[in-house]
Amino acid sequence: MTTTARGASIEDRTAASKPKQTRTPARYSSRIIKAGALIGDTKTLLAHWDIAASVAENIDRVQRENVFGKASRSRVQDILAIFRQRYLIEAAVTKALVTLGRGTFSAAALDKILYFHSARADQLLYDAVAEILVPQYAQGLVDINPLNFQRSLSKWVTEGKTAGHWSESTIERISRGLLAALRDFGVLQGVINKKIAPLFLPVEAFAYIMFYLKQHQPSGAKLIELADWKLFLLERNDVERLLFEAHQHELLEYHVAGSVTRLTFPAGTLPEYANALAQR
Repeated sequence: MTTTARGASIEDRTAASKPKQTRTPARYSSRIIKAGALIGDTKTLLAHWDIAASVAENIDRVQRENVFGKASRSRVQDILAIFRQRYLIEAAVTKALVTLGRGTFSAAALDKILYFHSARADQLLYDAVAEILVPQYAQGLVDINPLNFQRSLSKWVTEGKTAGHWSESTIERISRGLLAALRDFGVLQGVINKKIAPLFLPVEAFAYIMFYLKQHQPSGAKLIELADWKLFLLERNDVERLLFEAHQHELLEYHVAGSVTRLTFPAGTLPEYANALAQR
């Protein structure tokens, strides 16, 4: 990895074989029943967040002021616990999201970024897309059968992947919660009869996600192959197309010459890059 005066960059030679990706055993939580997408509440939180204060101080103030306008204190506590897991673990992510939430950054792009962080923070949400929707989409099937969805969850319970046993009624509730959250995040569409939505990832959201992933995977070639792109139903050629599009919009610099891949961003940290995106 090299760094230029413009900011963070990557340069590497493509490996001869596809990189192997390992996943830790899943321990699925039922918290999606209480969570959902919570996009509106998330943007409210970002609007009231004080980046100069600690997470604990912000959460205490948000609870006191009841910025969500919820009647139940326990509901506020549930929401804040979910926010902490999704967006407040990494300080850089929190600062970046606050910047994007307060600027003129595209609402559609921010929604996709919130979905990305939410899925990475919730193994069940992640695998519902990666292991149920992606194989279905690859077969050209877009209509969602709730019963098939529930059968997949039941299989995971049988395999011991859940944190405790889930009854059939719990599986049904979790399935509804997952499908509703994925609809609100734009992965699915339809109120009653849901189907996989047409592929759409705003280039600004793609650039942000690429920057974030680069911090965890410095190899440009391996970045393109990461399983995380499956969250958006993207294949390798889709990722490469978006890289060139982001390059054309001057969101990053992407060059490929033979086996050499070079990826450069106009900022060194995620908050700095979010600020650059918000000012465009």
